[in-house]
Amino acid sequence: MGKRYLCGLDVEEIGELIKAGGFNHAQAVTVAGMFYKKGVPGLNETTRIPKSLKKYLYDVAQTGIYPPVKSEESADGTKKYLFISPEGKKFETVYIPEGKRKTVCVSTQSGCRMGCPFCVTGGYGFHGNLTARDIVNQVLGIPCHNEVTHVVFMGMGEPLDNPDNVLKAVRIFSAEWGMAISPRNITVSTVGITPAFIRFLRESECNLALSLYSPFSEERAGVVPAEKIYPVREIISIMAACQLSRKRRLSLAYIMIQGVNDTGNHLNELISLTRNTRIRVNLLPYHAVRDDDKRSSSEGRLQFFKHNLVMAGISASVRKSRGEDISAACGLLASGMR
Repeated sequence: MGKRYLCGLDVEEIGELIKAGGFNHAQAVTVAGMFYKKGVPGLNETTRIPKSLKKYLYDVAQTGIYPPVKSEESADGTKKYLFISPEGKKFETVYIPEGKRKTVCVSTQSGCRMGCPFCVTGGYGFHGNLTARDIVNQVLGIPCHNEVTHVVFMGMGEPLDNPDNVLKAVRIFSAEWGMAISPRNITVSTVGITPAFIRFLRESECNLALSLYSPFSEERAGVVPAEKIYPVREIISIMAACQLSRKRRLSLAYIMIQGVNDTGNHLNELISLTRNTRIRVNLLPYHAVRDDDKRSSSEGRLQFFKHNLVMAGISASVRKSRGEDISAACGLLASGMR
């Protein structure tokens, strides 16, 4: 048998790996913490791991971390990385520095099979789910991984179409034996797959963001095929009924397109849908794709929506776009992956 990859293993799996060498669970916790918080130097330099265990790990395991094959930097400091997994799957990752906040936007699939026409990633097609190792590697494999404070699952793919690997990666990111990133600093974005949505609410304390597009079901179904199977109103009802911990956030991501979903009727329906639910509304500008005649709503229109939502007692914000000049903004990943 070949050596096991440490990247992507949880503490129980590391425990099973070293158990055969006579080592215990407490030592597995130390190995996991050193590896996920400090990388290979943490394993090599710490005195908390005995030399016999270091030698055993060298004999039976390898890191499993692989670097990106390409990177681009935006004028605003955002960096985009292209990874190719050992199995040949291509996917992109975005690093967004903003003051003390350092966010990594990770992908969960190579491409996507949700079929939303306004998203470039969907046009790339579906080339397979990423493993927990591939997802975690998007943080450990970039140069500034030690600075990361936030992780958002908003890259390529639909996270809840790959729930087992996403939940495992979330555990590694948030566990004390892992990277120890607070669950309130981890957000998973989804178009809404009801069974996996409910499972994620139960098995994780991380934030969830539901991509809405339109508050009208028929209109949403025309561009978000998942709506036909998993109606968004049902998911919003689940969100509204969820007993949230004080720091957990459930939100709607509303990409605004001029003359398409930014009318007064859309605003009124959005207010009706979210009033008294504790669901936050994040308003985002639309990023036009190639041969696309649609345009983003103006900044003034986004602010108008925000103002009216807030006046109705709904928490709302306008999100600033980052990395558009290198196709790293929402909906643009995979632009150069043909």
